[in-house]
Amino acid sequence: MDFRTKIDIPKYSFCISHNDKCLFIGSCFAENIGYHLAATKIPTSVNPIGILYNPISIRESILNALSDKKYISDDVFLSGGTWNCFDFHSRFSNVDKDMCIESINSATEMLKCQLETANVMFVTFGTAYIYELAETGKIVCNCHKQPEKCFNRRLLNVSEIVETWSDCIEKIMAKNHNIRIVFTVSPIRHWRDGAHQNQISKSTLHLAINELNAKFVITSYFPAYEIMMDELRDYRFYASDMVHPSETAVQYIWERFGETFFSERTNAMIARIGKITAAANHRPLNPQSDAYKAFCNHNLAEIERIKEEFGEIDFSDEEILFRKFI
Repeated sequence: MDFRTKIDIPKYSFCISHNDKCLFIGSCFAENIGYHLAATKIPTSVNPIGILYNPISIRESILNALSDKKYISDDVFLSGGTWNCFDFHSRFSNVDKDMCIESINSATEMLKCQLETANVMFVTFGTAYIYELAETGKIVCNCHKQPEKCFNRRLLNVSEIVETWSDCIEKIMAKNHNIRIVFTVSPIRHWRDGAHQNQISKSTLHLAINELNAKFVITSYFPAYEIMMDELRDYRFYASDMVHPSETAVQYIWERFGETFFSERTNAMIARIGKITAAANHRPLNPQSDAYKAFCNHNLAEIERIKEEFGEIDFSDEEILFRKFI
């Protein structure tokens, strides 16, 4: 007997290989899967503008990048000794104002380049709730620990998300004719919203994505949320906060991701790359021994074989490490 329900993932019209460029943008769950993909040496960028949770903030960041927006002094504010921007995650906050502005402009330029060159963009929506500045109505991506009275909180409706993202997708397609967009809904529960409100929020995101997928042939959906809720329906698959997926859960969703998007050839390639990266992480008892030198030479030769078979792949870190001991 099978004591769980397994999610059937439909066949996609494309696969992901080492010839592709991938971009992950959105909630922190995008980073969980994105960093796994980056470890395979498939060219991958993960949240170049930081973590974003709601669809409107993600959309605004994309449009700002495509329109070459340049942030200036008026776009940042000082709080608690650091300069912050309501359009960016706190990782861009800085005690130096100029460095704060420089970092967010550099990230915006980087995102534009990746939007124009990516083959596949994965967009993870985390919540349909947004926070608007009470004075201006501007939607913020991060409240930066400002007083609650500074914001109005509300729930996006389905049509709002569909209309704004339809415009966004059309602008992305105008810049990049080869891109495909895969939506996901983060399985991380926003427990501070309350159990019922969290379900309403996630349902709103699902309905909006469903409408977008019906409207655009370049978009699709990967059921990370459903895998977590149905296949991994047990608290042992959650971290200690009982909200975020555990490492085991993330690893399982990653495996389902690979089953979905990788060909047999790509899987074989990933296995070979994994052996090399594991070898590079190995710390020998005697790095000066002849045996370890032979080990390093063997891995350098395998890197060259992989490059000959599959094209140029970035093994620069591993090559530097192995050559250091020869």
